[in-house]
Amino acid sequence: METQLYFTSQIGKQKPVTVTNKTTSCPFCNVEELENIIDQQDSIIFLKNKYPTLQNTLQTVLIETDECNSELSEYTQEHLHKVIKFGVRHWLELENSGKFTSVLFYKNHGPLSGGTIRHPHMQIVGLKDVDYKKNIKTENFKGVTIYRDPSVDFNISTKPIMGFREMNVNLYDRNKMNRMADFIQKAVQYLLHHAPYRCESYNLFFYHIENIISCKIIPRFPVSPLFVGYVIPQVSDDLEMVAEQIRELCVENGLIK
Repeated sequence: METQLYFTSQIGKQKPVTVTNKTTSCPFCNVEELENIIDQQDSIIFLKNKYPTLQNTLQTVLIETDECNSELSEYTQEHLHKVIKFGVRHWLELENSGKFTSVLFYKNHGPLSGGTIRHPHMQIVGLKDVDYKKNIKTENFKGVTIYRDPSVDFNISTKPIMGFREMNVNLYDRNKMNRMADFIQKAVQYLLHHAPYRCESYNLFFYHIENIISCKIIPRFPVSPLFVGYVIPQVSDDLEMVAEQIRELCVENGLIK
């Protein structure tokens, strides 16, 4: 089994970049010109990626909204729930198809997130030869509790994958997926608007391990050289304080009591 992916450089050179170049036309705004649409629900569109740079994969894109300058932290609760449920459904369908060793479901936002398109979107990628779960440990999803009940666990990692302040939402009851979506949005709102440090970029990564659906919310900054060179994560010493700040935001918005 492979442990790495292979990038097709010639295709990569053709990809449009709007996350930093505001003069480039957004390919997701021109809905009439979109090709290979797989499914659509209102303004949410699921389609094949026009620029499949990763070899031996199926790359798809989930366009979250027709509002190019919007962002997940700004969605109404109704639209947020639609996006997350729509994405999880298609992600699990690909996973259950038996065609892939594993299937990725993730989101990039901001100039440091690794994405190229500003328009809100997610990606679902079927990997034929690589199992992402081989690199993941259950301890990566445990940490300082923000909120927990029998259906969902919202925390900040004490054993993060990359480091500093990674938040996790672990879903144990799929009937409570709206609850998961609400906590994901609250984590993003904290990062972009309430954190004591400037944050403009983040990633969402979804995992399906041992029948638990987890989402890891990771703020993105210039990556620590200790992680780049030695794969050594760092953990912030203020996790309890951050957890309390996020808990207060959840109480203010009626998510928890």
